[in-house]
Amino acid sequence: MMSDIESLLKRAVKEIQPGSILNLGIGLPTQLLNYLPDDLDVLIHSENGVLGSWKQAPREQMSASLIDAAGAYVSTVEGSSFFDSAVSFAMIRRSKIDLTMIGAFEVDQQGNLANWKIPGKFSPGIGGAMELAQKTPRIVVLMTHCDKQGRSKILQQCRLPVTAYHCISRIITDKAVMDVTPEGLIVREITEGMTPDQLQEITEARLIFAEEMCSL
Repeated sequence: MMSDIESLLKRAVKEIQPGSILNLGIGLPTQLLNYLPDDLDVLIHSENGVLGSWKQAPREQMSASLIDAAGAYVSTVEGSSFFDSAVSFAMIRRSKIDLTMIGAFEVDQQGNLANWKIPGKFSPGIGGAMELAQKTPRIVVLMTHCDKQGRSKILQQCRLPVTAYHCISRIITDKAVMDVTPEGLIVREITEGMTPDQLQEITEARLIFAEEMCSL
C-alpha cells in the first residue's frame, strides 16, 4: 500500500506537460524525480547551471562536477546543456521556466508562499525561490497538509516571512488538490475516504469544494 507521500508524488507527476521546462525545489519536489517515467520528454532546470538534469547518478558514475542546486549528484539527459548562474537566472527572470514545483512551510488562501525562513532557525538564504516564485508562469506547491504537530499549513494568511505574494497556481498535499482562484481555494481532489467537513476541520483557510471532486 502506498504511503500518503508516495500518493502525493505520483499525483504531482500528472502536472508535468511533455516538452516543458521544469524546476524542482528542494524537499518533496526533488523526490519527484524518482517517480518520473524514464521516457518523459521534459527538461529539468537547475539554478546552478544545468538544463537537462535527471535522476541521481549511479554511484560508479557520480561526478563531483555534476550536481544540482541541492548538491545531489545527478545524471543528465541527451541534449542537456551547462552554463553559469547568470544565464540560469536570466532564464528564470525572462520566464523561460514553464513550471516550478516547490515546497513550503506554509501557504495561504491568497496564493502567498512562505518557504525560506523560520525565525530563530538557521536559513541559508532565500536563494532562487523568490525569483522562481515571481517569474514562473505556473507554481505548484507540494507539501504535507499539516505540520508535525498536526497544525494546518494552509492558512488564511501566512505568518512566516513571505517568499512571494500571489504566486501559487495549485497546491497538492497528502490530503487534497486545491487551486488558488480569486474566489479562494477550490478543492478539486480529496483523499479517498475523507469528507469535505473532515478536510475543512484540519485546514485553517476557508475551502470551496468543487461540485465534482475526484479522489486523490
